[in-house]
Amino acid sequence: MSKRIFAGSVAIGGGAPVSIQSMCNTRTEDAEATIRQIHALEEAGCEIVRVTVPNMEAAAAIGTIREAIHIPLVADIHFDYRLAVEAAARGADKIRINPGNIGGEENVRAVVDACRAHHVPIRIGVNGGSLEKELLAKYDRVTPEALVESALGHVRLLEKYDFTDICVSVKSSDVPLNIKAYRLLRETVDYPLHLGVTEAGTPTMGLVKSAVGIGALLCDGIGDTIRVSLTADPVEEVYAAKRILQACGLRRSGVNLISCPTCGRTSYNMIPLVEELERRLANCGKSITVAVMGCVVNGPGEASAADIGVAGGKGEGLIFRHGTVLRKVPEEKLVEALLDEIDKL
Repeated sequence: MSKRIFAGSVAIGGGAPVSIQSMCNTRTEDAEATIRQIHALEEAGCEIVRVTVPNMEAAAAIGTIREAIHIPLVADIHFDYRLAVEAAARGADKIRINPGNIGGEENVRAVVDACRAHHVPIRIGVNGGSLEKELLAKYDRVTPEALVESALGHVRLLEKYDFTDICVSVKSSDVPLNIKAYRLLRETVDYPLHLGVTEAGTPTMGLVKSAVGIGALLCDGIGDTIRVSLTADPVEEVYAAKRILQACGLRRSGVNLISCPTCGRTSYNMIPLVEELERRLANCGKSITVAVMGCVVNGPGEASAADIGVAGGKGEGLIFRHGTVLRKVPEEKLVEALLDEIDKL
């Protein structure tokens, strides 16, 4: 079991539930816009949120943002250690740095001292695009061993100053490499691990890469907090993370929507119905399984474990609960009828 740290009130590691993170794409110095986006992320189920801090204006906005939100705030720092010091003083709940790009050891120590004084943990974030030149020369390319060696060097640097409130990530856009790096890292350190596939892409391909790259590790018992990186509205990252956790059997909050793939027996317009249900149930907090089945062959019987469901026929459908038919409903009223039954659960 990994060591436990805290980002604000959220436990990371040590057997705590795997937490969901996302990152704002607003300009952090625009506190009002950033707060609006974080509120939307909170509503979607985000549990930790990160903002970029590229300048002192952004660092100064941390305090205003922190006071207006309800989840821990992570400050993402590159190059200028003074931004990390300021963000910690302004109320950031966690600092993400790559110790290798903020200057000499005296700069790292200044960040460590600030984080210790304000009880702020540090995430060491290593990725394939920011490996040290000497490691690239040693390994000839980005490898799992290179990523882990880089991370361990940064870990030892923080430990040198007696700082151990650490979380580590070794992200790559290469999914197999990403998985191998995290497995190797887990064998080497007991610090909590932040999982992700960096630069995963659009929701279409990015979700697939993230589901494989994050899900394989979670199913191995590796990982303490996750961020799904998508070229999309950050809210989509949260929904994707929830789905991955559900698929891995690690999260039962929210609706588990199951549906058959359709075939020649399907005689109603099922695909738009499922898509509408998915949209309308996205923020439903009930831990239930909802089934949408294409016909009576694989309907109430096959989906009898579902809390509620529908099996379609020509122009109509059967609403059922745990395999028992409740009523027959015209096709055009199936969505509303199913939502009404879900409200009763």
